[in-house]
Amino acid sequence: MNGKLDRAALPAPDLTGPAGGRAPATPVEEVLCGLFAEVLGLESVSADVSFFDFGGDSLLAMRLIARVRAVLDTEVSIRDLFTAPTVEAIAGLLDGDDADGRDSAGVRPSLARRTRPEALPLSFAQQRMWFLNRLEETEPGTDAVYSLPLALRMTGDLDVAALEAALGDLADRHESLRTVFPETDGSPRQQILEGAAGRPPLVVVETAERDIDGALAAHASRGFDVSVDLPWRIRLLVTGPSDYVLLIVAHHIAVDGWSMGVLARDLGVAYSARCEGREPGWEPLPVQYADYALWQREVLGELEDPESLVGAQLDYWREALAGAPEELVLPTDRPRPAVSTFRGRRVPIRVGADAHARLVEVAGRGQATMFMVVHTAMAVLLSRMGAGDDIPMGTATAGREHPAVDRLAGFFVNTLVLRTDVSGDPSFAELLGRVRETDLSAYAHQDVPFERLVEVLNPARSLSRNPLFQVMLALQNVPSVQWQLPGLEVSPLPSQSDAAARFDLSVDFAEERSAVGQPSGLSGSILYSTDLFDERTVRALADRLVRVLEQVAVNPQIRLSEIDVLDDVERSLVVGEWNATGQPVAGDSFLDLFGARVEGAPGIAAVRCGADVLSYGELDARSNRLARYLTSLGVGREKVVGLCLLRGVDMVVALLGVWKAGGAYVPLDPEYPADRLAFMVADSGARVVLGSGSTLAGVPVDGARVVLLDEVGEEIASESAEPVGAVVGPDQLAYVIYTSGSTGRPKGVAVAHGGVPNLAEVMRPISGAGEGVVALQFASFSFDASVMDIAVTLAAGGTLAIASSEERREPEALAEMIRTAGVEVASVVPSLLGVLDPESVPGVRNWVLGAERLNADLASRWAYRARVWNTYGPTEATVITTAARMDPGIRPEDLPPSIGTPIGN
Repeated sequence: MNGKLDRAALPAPDLTGPAGGRAPATPVEEVLCGLFAEVLGLESVSADVSFFDFGGDSLLAMRLIARVRAVLDTEVSIRDLFTAPTVEAIAGLLDGDDADGRDSAGVRPSLARRTRPEALPLSFAQQRMWFLNRLEETEPGTDAVYSLPLALRMTGDLDVAALEAALGDLADRHESLRTVFPETDGSPRQQILEGAAGRPPLVVVETAERDIDGALAAHASRGFDVSVDLPWRIRLLVTGPSDYVLLIVAHHIAVDGWSMGVLARDLGVAYSARCEGREPGWEPLPVQYADYALWQREVLGELEDPESLVGAQLDYWREALAGAPEELVLPTDRPRPAVSTFRGRRVPIRVGADAHARLVEVAGRGQATMFMVVHTAMAVLLSRMGAGDDIPMGTATAGREHPAVDRLAGFFVNTLVLRTDVSGDPSFAELLGRVRETDLSAYAHQDVPFERLVEVLNPARSLSRNPLFQVMLALQNVPSVQWQLPGLEVSPLPSQSDAAARFDLSVDFAEERSAVGQPSGLSGSILYSTDLFDERTVRALADRLVRVLEQVAVNPQIRLSEIDVLDDVERSLVVGEWNATGQPVAGDSFLDLFGARVEGAPGIAAVRCGADVLSYGELDARSNRLARYLTSLGVGREKVVGLCLLRGVDMVVALLGVWKAGGAYVPLDPEYPADRLAFMVADSGARVVLGSGSTLAGVPVDGARVVLLDEVGEEIASESAEPVGAVVGPDQLAYVIYTSGSTGRPKGVAVAHGGVPNLAEVMRPISGAGEGVVALQFASFSFDASVMDIAVTLAAGGTLAIASSEERREPEALAEMIRTAGVEVASVVPSLLGVLDPESVPGVRNWVLGAERLNADLASRWAYRARVWNTYGPTEATVITTAARMDPGIRPEDLPPSIGTPIGN
């Protein structure tokens, strides 16, 4: 007998089915109805009702698949079950297998007792725990991270001797509780201890009630050396004549959450027997954990073998996780430490019964599970909180698909990475469909040990975070634990010590059902790393997750962009208080601020490039002459003038001259291709183009008047240096900047004068500009950063030092120019700092960075020696909208720096 079922020999079915549903119509359907009922814990099921409508979930689905495999000797995949979730549909799939002659193809061997080799290998899950335990030897503070503490308050007539004997019976029954893991030639092996050596002593300690919390914390915080220590230890605290606290601390290498229910049931049986003076009369377990470890390696094959089942699954994971973010950007309260302390705390979270019932309907319509619904909602929340469109999260799988391990203590858990693409603003229902596909594929490839996956994918490793994902998600479906000992009232004692946070955030939910199975709510908690988060931040995250779930429960067709994650108070804070940046501006245009500087200190150097230097008075006079000349050509209010000039003081003269004539300028970089320049001239509607014979050679400017400054210089110089007197208002066009555009075709952005004086004033303290302070002008004049350089520096009475084209191309030449010119402040792109040596520019005390993403590595090389600011702003908003100063203590491994908070106005 092999336990398999001969389908051809099945008797005719009993057609009397449960009320309200179709009875099984074939022998195979009858067997499947029995398996459905067995796994779901029901008396009977209908052949035409979905497994998930009966309360099935992902874990129970895997158990059903294992039972089908064991009884009917055929394979049903997790995707098959989600696609065909009724008995009738699965039977149809199996009949199709018969027709194709594929009934037994790929069926895994049954789990049964194995012959033990001399060196007994670890399971893949044990191997992961063993490795982490070895790592604990070198990382202080991590001793108890993978310990599972349990405290039970017991009141009544306790037989201590019977309890100790019963605990010994547990060790005798479950080999995993009496296994140590020594090394042989550098490789671990299982060594199963026998007799007294495999039974942990029961340490009895008289303890005052007030000292319980401290005693529990001290006992739970002590780690294990799994190479020599039994993987569990027990202490009995005696707090009164009939009052006790039993503390059991076990290492995860021996037990998982499911094991607690197994041990509770077996302890109740053993203690009852020992109180009666006999041994427990339980049936022997069908397999031990060592049998499972051998079976697992037989079924999956060696990790290094590409032809093995686990080798093939690795190919899936390589593709599924290619390019995934190694670290998720989360709304933390502080930078990540170099080494995690693993300290954590919990905040509660709850979804009401009405929303729960609606979410059950959402899951049903999407052929999904409640876990998939919560997974989707969590992905939405993280994305809306700034994590981006690519959201990897982790989840644990119970690994107990085979019924032979139902009553076995041991560590079967594996970890899966679930990656969600939230791009494109889908509806929640559409995103749920994506998540369903992702989760089903992951479940179908769940045998690869997580640590092996990390080894193969080889992400950047850090002692401060979990690799591949930092957010863990679980919908708890482990059977509830019932501790029942005769003569005693037994209740779990909540832990008062901080939980071990192995991840940045761990979100745990459990479904609550009424006595008749109706949805009664989702309850759980978020365990957070106190290294990164404050309690108020995580409470706000919990509230937002509930808010997301409540909204999608009502309207699953809602677009992600329409989901409101903020409450009224938070929205008021973001839109109102945080955005209350209003402040007065001294002038309607930059020309007002510049004029004040000319009047106050006309002799101070305003702009220089190489040997060319102009004072404020000289710059004012030359720009006035040019303004008069341009006025004679018809340039006036909002008339666009193209500026195709080499880098130097003439560019600043031309810009100011256009503004003083009432016009607006469009910068035309001579290094751009001629056809791009021609497009910009035509698209901007430029009436006049200023340039030289060299810069405009070969540039078609049909319809625009060309002014070659090298030919009309004397004519311009003969104009009066008195102001033109054109009125320039804040709403008047100031300049047109061309960006690359999303298609690569230049896109013109028109900006008014009103934003320029505001930029000059609010950026002054950030830039470090001031009277006599020399500021570097590095950006191309075709980039809007040049507007900030000119406006901030000249409005503050500083000197603008323009880098020549040659100096912009050569870092060493630029560094020499910075030192020679006495540059103290600079606004540049981060990539420039990447090629400069901080030691070569010691005089620069303030750097404003923008236009590119700044990483922590680069920021850390500069922030400790100078003020470094990270900024952001679209061209449409007059260059800069937010700014943040970098912490001088920022480290290379920290998260990318923030773009900061809004600047004034």
